[in-house]
Amino acid sequence: MESLTFDNPASYLIRVQGRVWESWYDHFEGMTISLLELKDGSPISTLVGVLSDQAALVGVLYMLYTLHLPVLSVECLGAGVPFPVHSQ
Repeated sequence: MESLTFDNPASYLIRVQGRVWESWYDHFEGMTISLLELKDGSPISTLVGVLSDQAALVGVLYMLYTLHLPVLSVECLGAGVPFPVHSQ
């Protein structure tokens, strides 16, 4: 595996409290978005995908901020390669 650098691609998994609506999908750099409903009915959205560099990661996080979606976690899954299979 390549080492993580500031200006190269890496795979990320981001979880937010709330729902990312389909109309916003094109604002998230092609990341795959899935939704989990907790037992209490509250939604958790998960974004997974390869971002071109750390600036792209900041852009995704900023978009989540502007949508008022609290970020629960950001995890780097690997540098320079498509994201691996990850159990949730």
